[in-house]
Amino acid sequence: MAQHILALAAEEAPERLQAALQSLGEGELGDMVTKQALKGRETTALLRGIFKGSPCSQESGVLRRLMVYKHCVPLVESGDLHLAKVSEIIGLLMLEARQLPGRALAELATLFVDVIKGGSLSNGKSLELFSTVLTALASSKECLAYGKGELNGEEFKKQLINTLCSSKWDPRSVIHLANMFRDVPLTTEELQFVVEKVLRMFSKLDLQEIPPLVYQLLLLSAKGSKKAVLEGIISFFNQLDKKQKEEQRAPQSVDLEVATMPLDQLRHVEGTVILHIVSVINLDQDLGEELIRHLKTEQQKDPCAALCPFSVALLLSVAVKHRLQEQIFDFLKTSIVRSCKDLQFLQGSRFLQDLFPQKYDVTAIILEVVENSAFGWDHVTQGLVDLGFNLMESYEPKKPFGGKVAETSYGLSKTPAQQACRLGASILLETFKVHEPIRSDILEQVLNRVLTKAASPVSHFIDLLSNIVVSAPLVLQNSSSKVTETFDNLSFLPLDTVQGLLRAVQPLLKVSMSVRDSLILVLQKAIFSRQLDARKAAVAGFLLLLRNFKVLGSLSSSQCSQAIGATQVQADVHACYNSAANEAFCLEILGSLRRCLSQQADVRLMLYEGFYDVLRRNSQLASSIMETLLSQIKQYYLPQPDLLPPLKLEGCIVVQGDQVFLQEPLAHLLSCIQHCLAWYKSTVHLHQGVEEEEEEEEDVGFQQNFEEMLDSVTRRMIKSELEDFELDKSADFSSSSGVGVKNNIYAILVMGVCEVLIEYNFNIGNFSKNKFEDVLGLFTCYNKLSEILKEKAGKNKSVLGNKTARSFLSMGFVSTLLTALFRDNAQSHEESLAVLRSSTEFLRYAVSVALQKMQQLEETGQTDGPDGQNLEKMFQNLCRITRVLLWRYTSIPTVVEESGKKKGKSISLLCLEGLLRIFNTVQQLYAARIPQFLQALDITDGDAEEADINVTEKAAFQIRQFQRSLVNQFSSAEDDFNSKETQLLITVLSTLSKLLEPASQQFLQFLTWTVKICKENALEDIPCCKGLLTLLFNLHALYKSPVSLLRELAQDIHACLGDIDQDIEVESRSHFAIVNAKTAAPTVCLLVLGQAEKVLEEVDWLIKKLNSLGSDTSEDSSQISNQTQALEKGVILQLGTLLTAYHELVQTALPAGSCVDMLLRSLSKTYAILTSLIKHYIQACRSTSNTIPGRLEKLVKLSGSHLTPQCYSFITYVQNIHSESLSFAEEKKKKKKDDEAAAISTVMAKVLRETKPIPNLIFAIEQYEKFLIHLSKKSKVNLMQYMKLSTSRDFRINASMLESALQEHNTEDAENEPDNDQSSTAEQPDENQEPKKKRQRKK
Repeated sequence: MAQHILALAAEEAPERLQAALQSLGEGELGDMVTKQALKGRETTALLRGIFKGSPCSQESGVLRRLMVYKHCVPLVESGDLHLAKVSEIIGLLMLEARQLPGRALAELATLFVDVIKGGSLSNGKSLELFSTVLTALASSKECLAYGKGELNGEEFKKQLINTLCSSKWDPRSVIHLANMFRDVPLTTEELQFVVEKVLRMFSKLDLQEIPPLVYQLLLLSAKGSKKAVLEGIISFFNQLDKKQKEEQRAPQSVDLEVATMPLDQLRHVEGTVILHIVSVINLDQDLGEELIRHLKTEQQKDPCAALCPFSVALLLSVAVKHRLQEQIFDFLKTSIVRSCKDLQFLQGSRFLQDLFPQKYDVTAIILEVVENSAFGWDHVTQGLVDLGFNLMESYEPKKPFGGKVAETSYGLSKTPAQQACRLGASILLETFKVHEPIRSDILEQVLNRVLTKAASPVSHFIDLLSNIVVSAPLVLQNSSSKVTETFDNLSFLPLDTVQGLLRAVQPLLKVSMSVRDSLILVLQKAIFSRQLDARKAAVAGFLLLLRNFKVLGSLSSSQCSQAIGATQVQADVHACYNSAANEAFCLEILGSLRRCLSQQADVRLMLYEGFYDVLRRNSQLASSIMETLLSQIKQYYLPQPDLLPPLKLEGCIVVQGDQVFLQEPLAHLLSCIQHCLAWYKSTVHLHQGVEEEEEEEEDVGFQQNFEEMLDSVTRRMIKSELEDFELDKSADFSSSSGVGVKNNIYAILVMGVCEVLIEYNFNIGNFSKNKFEDVLGLFTCYNKLSEILKEKAGKNKSVLGNKTARSFLSMGFVSTLLTALFRDNAQSHEESLAVLRSSTEFLRYAVSVALQKMQQLEETGQTDGPDGQNLEKMFQNLCRITRVLLWRYTSIPTVVEESGKKKGKSISLLCLEGLLRIFNTVQQLYAARIPQFLQALDITDGDAEEADINVTEKAAFQIRQFQRSLVNQFSSAEDDFNSKETQLLITVLSTLSKLLEPASQQFLQFLTWTVKICKENALEDIPCCKGLLTLLFNLHALYKSPVSLLRELAQDIHACLGDIDQDIEVESRSHFAIVNAKTAAPTVCLLVLGQAEKVLEEVDWLIKKLNSLGSDTSEDSSQISNQTQALEKGVILQLGTLLTAYHELVQTALPAGSCVDMLLRSLSKTYAILTSLIKHYIQACRSTSNTIPGRLEKLVKLSGSHLTPQCYSFITYVQNIHSESLSFAEEKKKKKKDDEAAAISTVMAKVLRETKPIPNLIFAIEQYEKFLIHLSKKSKVNLMQYMKLSTSRDFRINASMLESALQEHNTEDAENEPDNDQSSTAEQPDENQEPKKKRQRKK
C-alpha cells in the first residue's frame, strides 16, 4: 500500500491520492508509516505523499494530518529509529506544521504537554516540533476553546506554558526542555515561569547533568531574566558548598556518607559551570554587567550570600576579560576592606557584638577559592594572581613625607588596609604553592616590583619573596636567570631592599652554583662603585654569604641553618660544595672585605656590625677575622704605656675644606673586637683540645694582644682628662663651625669607647672590686662628656646635640647589668657591687640605656649590637629586664626617691617608662608569646606548664600592682602628686587591660575599680583626667554600651558649669568627682562628646544593617523579623539614653570655643541619625502594613520635649555670647584706634567660624520634622503632636524690638510731608508681603 501511495504522489493525481488515503483506516495508516520508518526506506517521501493527499482546506485532510502527527511523536521518541531518520521526519513535520489551523495546533500542543507530564520523552527530538507548534500557535488569530471559555493563540500558548511549568518534569528531559524554550517567543512573565521551573529542577538532577543545563539556561537568558538565572546558579552552588562543609565537619552515619557527593566531583562541576558562564559572558557583555550589578545589590543586603567561594571564583574568571576587570577588582577590594572594617568595628563594642554577631569573613572565603582552584580551575588562577598583586599595591605601606617608612611587617596588621595587603600576599603565596604552571610568572612579577618600586616601601614584596623561596627553593632553579638579572640591578637599589632581597633568596644560593657565582661577580663590582649605597650593598651581600657557607670544623650553632622546605636541597648542598671549597670561597670574600676597611665610615660600620654574626655561625674564620681586626685597631692604638690619650682620634676624621667627616667609627671597631673576643674565649677555647699545638699558640697570640690592648686603653682612659682629647667645657660644640663638628665627633667617639670598655671590664671582672672601680672611672669620663653635650645642646639648640647618641652596650649586657645592680643578693658580690650601687648617676644611666633599647625595639623590631635581630634572645632579655624594672618600681616608690634627688628623672620613673614600652613591644612583636612573658614575670610559680598559663589571671596580677601605685598617687599630699608618673601609670594600665578577656571576672573587677577611681577622686590634672576617662570609656565599651555613663557625666558637667538661664539653679547630683570646675570644660565635655560620636557611629551602622535586612526578601522571614526587632530595640534604647545626655549638655553654660562647636556638630549628627531611623520606619510601613512600635513613639516624644526646644534655646545662648564678644571688641576699638581693624576682623572671623554649625543644625531639625510628617501620614499616628514649631529660622522676629522700631517709624511719618506719607503707605503692602514670601519658600 505504501508503494501505491508513493506512486500516486509521484503521478501528480491528487484526487486518486485522496481517495486511496480515505480508504485507509486510522490504524492502517499508522502501521504503514511505522513499517516504512523501521525499514528505513523513503519514510519522508511517504509522509510527503500523505500530506499531499490531505489538504488543510478539507476537514478530513486536517484530521488525517493530525493523526499522522500524533502517531509520529511517540514513534520518534520510541528510540527504535536511526537518529538521521528521526531528524528527517521531524524536519518535514516542522515544515508542514505551519499549515495547520489553530485548533489543530492547540490539540497538538496539548498532546505534547501530556507527553511531557507523562515523562515519556526519551531523546527529546520531538521537542523541536513542539517549539514550532508553540510559535505557530502564538501567531494564530482564531479563537480556541479552552475549558469553558475561548482564548486567542497568544493567550492559549501562555496557559500551556503555565500548565507545563507547574507540572512535574522528568529529570532526564529538563535539558531538552530548556533547549526547546530558546526557540519559542516568550513574554517576560512566561520567561520568568520557565527560568524558575528550571532552577527548581537543579536539586533533582544528577550533579554531572547540571553544567549542560546551566549552559542552556544561560543561552535562554539572552531573552531576559538574567538576574534570576545568575542568582539561582550562585545560590545553588553556595548551598552545595555549605552542605559539603557541614558533612566534612560532622560525618554522621555510613549511609549518609555514601549518599553525599564526592568533593572532587563537586569542584569539577563548579569549574565547568564557571567556564560556561564565562564563555556566554564573552558573547553577551550585558550578562557580565548584570552579574556585577546583582552581586553589588546582594552585598548591601547580605554579604554572605553575595560573596561565597563560588561567586568569587566566578568573578575572578570573568575578570580576565579586560573590559570588566577594573569594575570587578574595585568591587572585591571594597568588599574586602569593608569586611575588615566591620570586623574591627565589632571587636571594639560589646553592644554591637551582642546585637549583630559577625558570621562572615571575606578573607577566609578568598583563601578557600585558592584551595578549591587546585581542582583544575586554571581559569581562576590568573584572576587570583591579579587580585593578589592589586591588593598588595593598593594597600602597600605608606612612606611618610620626608620620613622613614613605618615598618609593619614585624608587628600585627592592625588597620583594614594592612590586613588587605597581608591577604594579597597570602593569596599569592597559596596560589604559588598550589599551581605549578604559574609559579615563574608570580616570581617574575614579585622581582619586577622589588626593582621598579625602589622609591616606595617594598618590604611586603620581600616578605612574600622570602616565603615563596622557603616554600619551594628548587622551583627557583628554573627561574634562576630572572634572579641573576635582578642581581645586576643590586647597586641601584636602597640598602634595606638589598639586604631583604639577599636574605630572601639565600636558600637558592645554596642550591644553585651559577646564581651564587653571578652574585659574587656583581658584589665585587659593587665594592668599587662610586655610589656609597652600592658599596654598602656589596658589604651586606658578602657578610650574608660568609654567614651561610660553613667551613669544615665550624661549631654548630642553632641559628646557622635556615629552614629550607625541601630535604633534597640539603642533600644537594652537601653533594655540590665540599667544605674545602667553602673555605677557599670564604677566604676570598674576606680578602674583598678587607679592602672595604679603607672606605667611608658607613661601609666600615657595616663590617664591624656584621663580623660578630659571621664568627658565631662560621667559627673557622675566627683567626682570619681577628687578624683583620687587630691590624685595623693598631692604626689608632698608641702602645706607649704612659701616653695619654691611648687612641689617635685625629686619625678617625677626615677634613675636606671647611667640612669635617668621620672616617673611622672607632667605638664600633672596639665594640666588634670586644664581642668577638668574648665569644671566642667562651666558645672556641673550650674546643681547642682537638687542635694542634702551633695553631693554639698563634690563636692565643692575638687573644693576648687584644686583652693587653684593652686593659691598657682602660687604664689610660680613666687617667685621661677631657683636655687630653681637646674637649672641655670651654670647647666649641656648635654644628655650624668645622671645629664644633670635630669636637662633637670626638666627644661621641670617646663616649662610645668608654661604653665599650664598661661592658668589657664588667664582663671579665667576675665581680672583682678593682674592675668595678674601673667601670665607675670609665663612667665618670662618659658622664662628664654627656653633661657637657647636654648643656651645650640646651644653649645652642643644635641638631647634633639634641640627638642622644645610641648606646654601645649590648642588650644582653644591659639585662645582666640591671640584674646585678638591683637583684643580685649574693654575699660574695655585695662588696664589689656596692661600688657601682653607690653612684645614683650610674644606676640612672643603666636604666636609661635599657629605656633606649626598648624604644629602638618598639620602633624598628630590632636593636643594635650582637643578637639584635635574634628575636628569641631579645625575648629572653626582655623578660629579664622587665623582672628587674618591675621589682625596682614596686619596691622603691618615687616619693621616697625624689626627696634626695637633684636633677633629671628619678630612677623609678624611668623604670615605669621602660615597663610601658616593654608592655607595648611585647603585644606588638611577641603576641603569640604573651603567656610565656607573663609567666616569666611571675617568680612564684616558675614551673607551671605552658598549657596551664591563664593570661587573664597573670595580667590581672600585674594590673593590681600598678593599681596600688596609682591609688598611692591619688592619696598622696598635693605637693607629692606626680602628674607625669600618674599619666604613665594610667597608660600602663590601659596597655595591660588589653590582655584581659572582656568576659572574665577580672575584667569586670578592673572596670568597677576604674569607675570607683573616677567617682571618688577630684583630680584637677588635665592630662591625667583625660587618660582616666579614655581608659574608662574603652573598658566600658567592651563590657556594655557606655550611654548611661555619658548621661551621668553630662549631668555632672551641667551641675558644674551652671545653666544657660542664669536664674535657674542646677540641682547638684555629683556622680563623678573627676568632673570639677577645672576639668569639666573643655576636657571632660570634649571626651563625652567624642564618646557620644562613637555611639552615634554604632547606631548609624546598625540602621544601615536594618535597612539591608528590610530589603532582604528571602524565605526565612521569621528569623529576620526577630533579628530586626532586636536591632530596632537596641537602636531606640541607645538613642533614647543619648538624648537625655544631650538634654543636659544643651542646657549647660558652655564657654565659647571647641565645646560649643563640637556640641552643635554632634547635635546635627544626632538629628541626621534620627532622620535615617524615621526613614527606615517609612520604608517598613511601605513594604508591610505594620504599625510603628510604641518605643519609637516614646523616642519621638522625648526628642520633642527634651531636645528640640532646648536646642533652640542653646542657639540663642550661643548667639548671645558671640554678640557679647563682638560688642567687647567694639569697645576696644573705641579705646584703641591703631590696631582696631585687625582686632575686630579677628573677632568677626572667630564668631563666623563658631556660628557656622548653627544653620546646619536647624536644617537637620527641620529635615527630621519633615520625615516625621511623612511617617505620621503612612502610619496614621500623629507624631507631630510632640513637636513644637520653633522661631529660629534664617531670620527671627523679636517682638519688643519690632514694636519700638514701629513707634519710631510712626513718629517720623507724622513729621514728614503728606506726599512722603502717601509714598510710605504705597510701599507698605510690599513690606508686609516680604516675610510671607519668605515663609512660603521655607516650607
